[in-house]
Amino acid sequence: MSLYQVQKLIYEVNRNPERREAYRAGSAVFVARYELTAEEQEAITRLNIRKLYQWGVHPLLLRPFTLLHRVSNEDYAKALAGLE
Repeated sequence: MSLYQVQKLIYEVNRNPERREAYRAGSAVFVARYELTAEEQEAITRLNIRKLYQWGVHPLLLRPFTLLHRVSNEDYAKALAGLE
């Protein structure tokens, strides 16, 4: 597992409009550009919030990433608690 690569991808999607649009255009193709395991790619493309958090993705990266996916505060809290 590469926490650095996961966080780098999320950071770039959050902060760079061109990368964000590329991600939105095809997340599976976009994540393939990073050195990620199949499990990491799946967690990102399926937005497995709990798994990303458990791996150590910093909340200041994770929450803006989930906001881009229109995840409500309530759903975000449920996902972190494993209640989804």
